[in-house]
Amino acid sequence: MAPRVTIVGASLAGLRSAEAVRALLPDARITLIGDEPHAPYNRPPLSKDVAEQLAGADAETQQAALAKLTFKHRLPDAGLDWRLGVKATGFDADARSVRLSDGGRIAHDWLIAASGLRPRRLPFAGAEARRHVLRSFDDAARLGAQLVPGARMLVVGAGFIGCEIAATAAHLGLSVTVIEPQAAPMLAALGPDVAQAMASFHRARGIDLRCGLTVTGLSDANGVTLTLSDGSTVTGDLLVEAVGSLPNTEWLTDPALDLSNGVLTDATLTAPGNPRLLAVGDLARFPNPLFGPAPRRVEHWCVPGQTAKRAAETIAARAAGHDPAPTFAPMPSFWSDQHGMRLQSFGAPALADAIRIAEGRLDRLGQEPCLVEYLQGGRLIGLLGLGLSPAHLTRHRPRLDAALNETVAA
Repeated sequence: MAPRVTIVGASLAGLRSAEAVRALLPDARITLIGDEPHAPYNRPPLSKDVAEQLAGADAETQQAALAKLTFKHRLPDAGLDWRLGVKATGFDADARSVRLSDGGRIAHDWLIAASGLRPRRLPFAGAEARRHVLRSFDDAARLGAQLVPGARMLVVGAGFIGCEIAATAAHLGLSVTVIEPQAAPMLAALGPDVAQAMASFHRARGIDLRCGLTVTGLSDANGVTLTLSDGSTVTGDLLVEAVGSLPNTEWLTDPALDLSNGVLTDATLTAPGNPRLLAVGDLARFPNPLFGPAPRRVEHWCVPGQTAKRAAETIAARAAGHDPAPTFAPMPSFWSDQHGMRLQSFGAPALADAIRIAEGRLDRLGQEPCLVEYLQGGRLIGLLGLGLSPAHLTRHRPRLDAALNETVAA
């Protein structure tokens, strides 16, 4: 009998999971459930060039932008059931079924959780028409209507999304103030030295970056006014809340699961406590022997494809009566564009205890390329290119692979 595979989440991780399952199990009956009405599309450009395209865009331009973002795929219609615009609200582990917001139930032999993340929000009411998050295309379209030259934008949170949208807005002629509770932007991901250099880079391009401050109050006086932890206030015409994300795990109603930070899985991406449930993408908290035994969630664009392939291999192997390969050691990578400069990384810079500048200078970001090596106990664990061409950075990748694979072999 053809296996029934239900995938909850119809973004990149869900789509890649469906493709990977179909490649290994051509007869599988796949149901793909997504809470958005749109077919799967590419999200990272939303805070980069797409935000600029959507500034003041009419409905026709918005649809054209969405069409360009929509992923092309070769999934045949046969054996594939798309359920878009409907949410998973729960599941029954014993009956192997998922409950839907429209009252339906979907039975499965295997369940892949690919439901991703949702934005955190500031814990204040008020100024709702001026407040934005940036996770979906509809979020970007709503924000684009307020990206007017001369407008005052407030951004709370100087992670990658906050910094990208700040840079985009400044390029469009908005006045931008960014509030960040940490000492520098993107601190956890880049480390203090690079993060401080990025702070100078943003300030030199007109961003009013205020670090070490939190928001203690919000009002809708004269637009949207934030009260900060030092007692000062700042007022804008619109506010972008880029204060992190929360895993969408509420529908996973099973006390046997560890949902403390996404979905805990083993190296096969199977959730302990439910051998028929696998997690992929931003949701999966899995061990990677390249970086030690601790399971981690990795919110990088490469992870959906890597984990989707692994989950499909696990299902195919177990459907055939044997275990999948024991080792899963994907290489994380990320990229970001800010003020025309590309940041691109391989490895795990966030786990480093030291850095080494291999090329260029941090005090000349935007003027000359820079290559940063990230070390842990003297061992290379990450590379970061700032304004470096992707081809140039890729030439250094074998050194990183060799250093990390030594650890796995040991």
